[in-house]
Amino acid sequence: MDKRRITQIIVAIMTNANINGFLKGNIFKGNTKRICVPGLNCYSCPGALGSCPIGSLQAVIGTIKYNFSLYVVGFMSLFGVIFGRFICGWLCPFGLIQDLLHKTPSKKITVNKKVNNVLKYLKYIILALFVIILPMFLVNEFGISLPYFCQYICPAGTLEGGIPLISLNKSLRGAIGYLFAWKMFLLIVIIISSIFIYRPFCRYICPLGAFYSLFNKVSFYKYEVDKDKCTSCNACTHKCKMSIEVYKNPNSCECIRCGECVKICPTKSIKKGVKF
Repeated sequence: MDKRRITQIIVAIMTNANINGFLKGNIFKGNTKRICVPGLNCYSCPGALGSCPIGSLQAVIGTIKYNFSLYVVGFMSLFGVIFGRFICGWLCPFGLIQDLLHKTPSKKITVNKKVNNVLKYLKYIILALFVIILPMFLVNEFGISLPYFCQYICPAGTLEGGIPLISLNKSLRGAIGYLFAWKMFLLIVIIISSIFIYRPFCRYICPLGAFYSLFNKVSFYKYEVDKDKCTSCNACTHKCKMSIEVYKNPNSCECIRCGECVKICPTKSIKKGVKF
């Protein structure tokens, strides 16, 4: 098992270490829930010790005029400036789930380059519309808005929060309606597609990945290609599961910093690390 997989597993366990939540079927509400974890990890997961940054952002963005959302935006921006999408590749529990699903023996699918280049912008639309615009403008008379992304799209919330809570609470099972069926459908689509396509949720849907991607080119942690050593052999491009031409664009917005290109480079021309 490589360092990245070990790190992913440790982070997933650390951020979901509330064992009593799984035993009793309730949500942890201790002081650590005031702190956002860096990756996409559902607040409603019985084991979650912290808050999801996307869920938190939606919860407070309706009150942006009171500056309550500055903490969440500042927290996300800090992680973005330091790490970029390294968080997606190494620290996100739902990224780990997709990685493990993709290891299922099957014929893998490479998304057509033109299709991929169009679909990759969907996550930015979801970030803008479901995380920012709708919560900002569609509020009730008390100034409270729905968590639109969490409620209508997020498969991580269904898997980590919805299914465990419904399984452990008989009263909740009686309240299941069309919305939960819709969320289950989306989750099943993501699970199946993750077996054949590498990280489809991260590529095309995740608003948190979209946010962190904005910092990839300027983050302290970055990749560099030594042009004097690089032979343009395309080994890094063929190895990259995110369909990036690494030797041309080592800090692409789509790069999750998995490090596979660094390992495969025959001339060791790709370097990674913190650069100030």
